[in-house]
Formats: sequence, structure tokens, C-alpha cells
Amino acid sequence: MMISKINITNLKKSYGVGESKVEVLKGINLKIEEGETLALTGKSGSGKSTLLSLLAGLDTIDGGDIIIDSINISKMSEKDLSQFRAKNLGIIFQQFHLVSTLTALENILLPLELLKSSNAIEKAKNLLESVGLSHRSDHLPFELSGGECQRVAIARALAIRPSLILADEPSGNLDEETGAKVMDLLFKMVHETKTTLILVTHDHDLAKRCSRIVHLEHGSIT
Repeated sequence: MMISKINITNLKKSYGVGESKVEVLKGINLKIEEGETLALTGKSGSGKSTLLSLLAGLDTIDGGDIIIDSINISKMSEKDLSQFRAKNLGIIFQQFHLVSTLTALENILLPLELLKSSNAIEKAKNLLESVGLSHRSDHLPFELSGGECQRVAIARALAIRPSLILADEPSGNLDEETGAKVMDLLFKMVHETKTTLILVTHDHDLAKRCSRIVHLEHGSIT
């Protein structure tokens, strides 16, 4: 039996104060196994992206715990959390979030350089090749198509060989054909590296490609 890679207990998150306070997550309990691919589904406002943001340590928790690799990230300082994220998490956004002044290769190189990784340039070039973009290495994000930008973002997320990838609607800004190709690539690379993946998506067909689907409704798992 695999040990749990992630253990979420009684996780709560609200926004606003007083009468305007909105409870976004209402005591979420969830275990995710090592190497599992998990889809988070639900309507807009159900708490999917908030849960992903809390898992990434990009937002503060109101109550409960998130334990990743036996480390309770909800108790960490901002500095320690930033270091933990840099070493362990790969994050893929719908909007790509590439650095506009860096080339495709430099965007992939960035997390490796932050960790002072050995052979960083060689690793970045290999990743760029693995997403089929060696010929676009010197191009800036505005010179790339949406699909190419997302492929660079996937390569960047995998650069540090993270234990966990968090992907928030990664094909949401792409046309259907391009989105399908990008997601084929993501699943291929995740399976090859046996990386745990948590994927937020509205796409039921995409969700079915994951080993498990968790549905959120009004801040609770249904």
C-alpha cells in the first residue's frame, strides 16, 4: 500500500469579513496517493482554484492542515514555504505566466538556476526538446503560439523534477485541437516521471483521463 503523498484535513478558507464573508472551502478532507493523477471538478465558484492555491502555498489557510511529503505546509513561514515550493512543486496556469522578457529556453532555465542545479542549461535544452520546441529556444513568449507557450510552461513545471504538479485549467485558453495535444504531452510526461498531478478542469473528458475525480460543490467534496 502506498503512503499518502498529500493529506488534507478539515481545510477551511473564507474571504471577506462580517456579513460579506464568503466561506469558499468548508472543511475539506482529502488524501492523495504518491503518483496519483487527480482531477478537481465543479462549477465556477465551487472552490477548485482556491484549493489549488492553498496547496501551492500561494494563499493562507483559515483552518485545517495540508501535509505534503510529511511536511505541514500550513505551519511554515513564508520564507520556508517559498523554498519548499521551489524545490517540490511544479505549477501550470491557464494564463501560462511565462516571463515576457525571457526566451523559451530561459523560462525553463529559471527554476533550475534558482535552485543552483548542476548542468542547468543542458537540462533545460533536453526539456525543450521533449516538448518539441528546440527550434523555438530563442523566441520570446509573444513570438510563440498559445500552445507553444503552454508547452514551455509544462517543461518549466517539470524542470525541477517536482514531487507534485498543480495545473489550473491548463488547456482553458487553447483551441480544442491544440489543448488536446498539450494535455497528451502533460499526461505522457507525468506518467513517465511518476509525478503526482492535481488538475483543475471543467472538461469531463479530460477529468476522466485522471486516475480519480473529486467533485467540489459549494466548498465541499460531494
